[in-house]
Amino acid sequence: MRMVAVVLAGGSGQRFGAAVPKQLLELDGRTLLEHCVAAFDAAPGVDEVLVVMPPGRTADAGKLRADGAFPKLSAVIEGGTSRPGSTRAALAAIAARRGPAAEAGGDGSADDWAVLFHDAARPLVDQRIIADCVAALATVDAVGVAVPTADTIVVVADGVMTQIPRRDSLRRCQTPQGFRLPVITRAHELALADPDYEPTDDCGVVLRYLPDVPVHVVPGSERNMKITYPKDLAIARALLGRED
Repeated sequence: MRMVAVVLAGGSGQRFGAAVPKQLLELDGRTLLEHCVAAFDAAPGVDEVLVVMPPGRTADAGKLRADGAFPKLSAVIEGGTSRPGSTRAALAAIAARRGPAAEAGGDGSADDWAVLFHDAARPLVDQRIIADCVAALATVDAVGVAVPTADTIVVVADGVMTQIPRRDSLRRCQTPQGFRLPVITRAHELALADPDYEPTDDCGVVLRYLPDVPVHVVPGSERNMKITYPKDLAIARALLGRED
């Protein structure tokens, strides 16, 4: 099976409040984007890496290909104006690559391709998580990374608590999220035809439109945190410092 890792770096990072998209901020001498590309480039189970950038900003990531430091980085493409738009741009790029693979003597069948979607705002993803996702996709169609929640979660409507779900059944989602290519492609085709739904992640798209496809869970890590606000970047720096 050919495994493509897609680093979704198409966001603007408005909540962070920086002058540049947060995926281009530096952490320990590398941008957040570069940390993510490096992790997937080093993963034995990943065959190629694709980066999705905001419209007009592909040149910001182009140097990652130019210097040859990441041999698995196959392309940097423009995403859409939303998360699902960027995912669909990546799926279209992967579909376009399958044709040449078949002509070169490889297997261009979509059934023999899988994809991992990872947020560029999670620069500390580790090799264990990536390897577990790759291994899971050898036997299942969809997988998400999640960690238990230590907090009690409440459902609120109009400022009033309406429900407190059992904490032992709740998880906090992380990335990567992985899928067999036909599954995620079909799920997004159905989502695109539904104007009343704006997906926030890809596991949610599969759960909504392909309910018969189980989304299996791979354990995540508290270290695999998402950089959303300036304080998160400080925490990530501290985590990296502990490895020295």
